Amino acid sequence: GYIKGQECTSLASNMGRVILAVRKGKGSIFKAHTKHRKGAVSLRSLDFAERTGYIKGVVKEIIHDSGRGAPLAVVQFRHPYTYKIQKELFCAAEGMYTGQFIYCGKKAQLTVGNVLPCSELPEGTVVCNLEHRPGNGGTIARASGDYCTIMTQDADAKKTRIKLPSGARKTVSSACRAMVGIIAGGGRIDKPMLKAGTAFHKYKAKRNEWPKMRGVALNPVEHPFGGGNHQHIGKPSTVARSKAAGRKVGLIAARRTGRLRGGKATQALAEKAKEK
Repeated sequence: GYIKGQECTSLASNMGRVILAVRKGKGSIFKAHTKHRKGAVSLRSLDFAERTGYIKGVVKEIIHDSGRGAPLAVVQFRHPYTYKIQKELFCAAEGMYTGQFIYCGKKAQLTVGNVLPCSELPEGTVVCNLEHRPGNGGTIARASGDYCTIMTQDADAKKTRIKLPSGARKTVSSACRAMVGIIAGGGRIDKPMLKAGTAFHKYKAKRNEWPKMRGVALNPVEHPFGGGNHQHIGKPSTVARSKAAGRKVGLIAARRTGRLRGGKATQALAEKAKEK
């Protein structure tokens, strides 16, 4: 609006640009591209049949899911209580085929594609589609070629120690279910993309996140690290948790930075060796 005889300048004209990291939080054009996705991927909902015995399903087809590196398996189960068929979408394990029978439950056999609780899996078993809470449908190791390894079983505490795809260790309840085997589609990143067009189509199916510009390559109005002769940050890249959103880039609230040196490096190497 106007004040008599004088223009009222808006706040926005005095501000800089809203940086990309802040704009992404709003959603809008940065939402995931879900139009061609096939649906939610999860294990069967945990029922009496799975808790006490097993239930048989059949792999109807192996399909591609837009924006996902791993193929999906459409598995058909007969409803345990009513006369109908339940269709489930699983992340396909390597070696799955159409017409294969899949068994889910405590008494299922230890075969690739079957779903069992962690308590029934011997140490060293390679699993995927792992739940981190019993009955949540599987959230860990679902990307192509990913797998977890069962490290130790604590029958008294009903806990299972797992080695995650990242190499980190995690303890989950022994009632958590997992699929035996590794996720199909492994080795996907071994093939180089070769040209920008390939990357364009890859990210087009996922979300608006490509191409990625480095902060130092931008202008000062677009990023705290931008501008200056020679591309350099010019300030510490660590930033406090309490900073304003437009400043919070780089290493946010870092406890430590840099490579491990001295005693800590030796300790880290020893731990890595122990994991192997």
